[in-house]
Formats: sequence, C-alpha cells, structure tokens
Amino acid sequence: MPITQNSHRDLPGAGRTASTAPDSGYSAGPRPQRTVAVVGAGTIGLSWAALFAANGLDVVVTDPRADLDQALDDALPALADGLPGSGVEELRGRIRTTHNLAEAVAEADLVQENGPENVAFKRGLFADIARHAPAESVLATSSSGIVASSIAADLSDDAAARVLVAHPFNPPHTVPLVEIVPGERTADDTVATATAFYRSLGKTPVRLRKEIPGFVANRLQSAVLQEAIHLVLEGVVDAAELDTVMKASLGGRYATIGPFESFHLGGGPGGIRHMMEHLGKGLAQGWQGLGRPELDDAAVDMLVKQIEAAYGNGPDAYWTRAALRDRKQLAVNDALHRAEQG
Repeated sequence: MPITQNSHRDLPGAGRTASTAPDSGYSAGPRPQRTVAVVGAGTIGLSWAALFAANGLDVVVTDPRADLDQALDDALPALADGLPGSGVEELRGRIRTTHNLAEAVAEADLVQENGPENVAFKRGLFADIARHAPAESVLATSSSGIVASSIAADLSDDAAARVLVAHPFNPPHTVPLVEIVPGERTADDTVATATAFYRSLGKTPVRLRKEIPGFVANRLQSAVLQEAIHLVLEGVVDAAELDTVMKASLGGRYATIGPFESFHLGGGPGGIRHMMEHLGKGLAQGWQGLGRPELDDAAVDMLVKQIEAAYGNGPDAYWTRAALRDRKQLAVNDALHRAEQG
C-alpha cells in the first residue's frame, strides 16, 4: 500500500528535540515520527511493527526472507490480541513489506533495526541504512547486547550522531521497557527525540548513563537465569517448579517495586541501613556460593526436555503460550497503572 501523509496522526511528544551535541552537525529538527521502517522480521521486528501500526504509524517492514508476507500474516492475529482496540485488518492496512532495504528506509522518520547479533553484520547494515534513509531520521537498533559506538564505528560523524540502541524487553508490543543507550557520537537531540517517541507509544524509556555490553535488563536476567539453571541441574527443583517459585515471589514483587526498594522496605523503618548492617556481609558471602553451571550437551538436553514437557513445543504451543503470556502482561500493566493513579 502506498504511504500517504493523510493516514498519519501526530503522536504525543513526537518530534520533540533537545540541543545538538557540540561535536555534531546533525540535528533531528522538528520532525514528528510518522513513518517507521522495521528492518528484520523476526519475533522482535514483527512485534515492533504491530505496536507501531497500532499507534497510527505507517510501517514498512523489510527482510530478505522469502516468506516475509506470510510471516507477518501468521503473526498479526496473536499480536493484535496483545494490542487492545487494534484488529488484524487495521494493523495490516498500515504495514507494507519489501525485500528492498533502500526502499524500506527511504521515507522513514525512524528506523528500528532487528538483525542478527553480529557486530560486523550490523556495521554493514547500518552503513546501508544511513546511506538510504533521510538525513534527519533516527537510526535505532534493538540489539540485546552490542553497544551503539561499536555499531557506528565505521560511520561518518553525521551518521553516527543518529545511531542509538533502543533495546526492548521481549515482546515489545506488551512489555513497557525500552533501554535507550546512546553511543559516544550520538547527538543529544537524537536521544531526546527517540525518548519522546517511545514514550508516546506507551513505552517506558530509560536512558543508560554509560555503554555496557548487555545493557541492564539482560544482565539482570542473565544473572537470574544462571542461578535458575544451576538449581535445576543440581536437582533442587525442576524447571516448572523454578518458574512457579519465581512467579510466586520475586516476579510479582519486582513488578511492583524494584530490588533496591524491596530491600529498603524489607528493613522496616530502619530501611536499607538496617538491612546492610545486619545482612551486608552475609550477602557478599552468599554470592560466592552461587552456581556456575556448565552448559554441556547433557545439561542442555536435561533443560530442553523439562521445559518442553512443561510448556510444549512447536508453532501451536508457542502461539498458545505467547497469547497467555501477553494477556497476563497486559493485566499486570493495567493493574499497576490503576494502582499508580490512586
């Protein structure tokens, strides 16, 4: 379908900019985000595409996969269920597909890249994106661990000024977090424009203060997963029981307050000071006892068998479980919103 300005609506906060970084000639300017290019149509890319379309944006999805349209059509029913008020036909009407990268990004106000986690691949891809996208567009990567400075290493200063990490937590269409991680040469107004854009979609953008591989959310997730795997391999619990423990304790708690506030409140009126005085040394000693599991073939086989036995495998099981996950996530989001509103 052709992209027309008449089908767009301005999103709250879209197009807001801050001052340009001193060393850059790039300025995002007062350009609202109305057309978005999604580069890479895997699980993350398709989820982003649905969210963008649900917010009234025109979306162009590009991927070299031969089944691009089929993959989109297969995913949209489940994705639409996680976006209340948006039907499949409505979403599909705002999304078009192309195998041509240059065509996909030619009119994009923002590009959301979702390619393989390979720095050499991303460097080449972003060189192509920067060559064909409008000079004022924001170039964002969904990378789960590669920093923007590395991705933009071979780009000109003007192009690098437009590149940043906008890392979602999977799946983007329901989980609020977006980690905004600028590179060494990213312009301040790129960060401001991207932050306003994601917030206008109902996301919760958090700007990281420095680049670090894996960012914050995935590093925390990795630490929990390491000990979870250790406990299962040691036979303390099986995989499904581990998930139950998490859901019935830390999962629910951390949905309402984070680990530091939780620890602070756990100290009663004395707060974090009381907790550290009584438990601080023990905490440090306990860290030394955490597991460091080896993921050899036998360990992987055990984990896979337990997890598939608990949750199934294959497309049917995936879409059923994913739909349940999204319903639960939306219920949590709605409950938290109501609680915060008093």
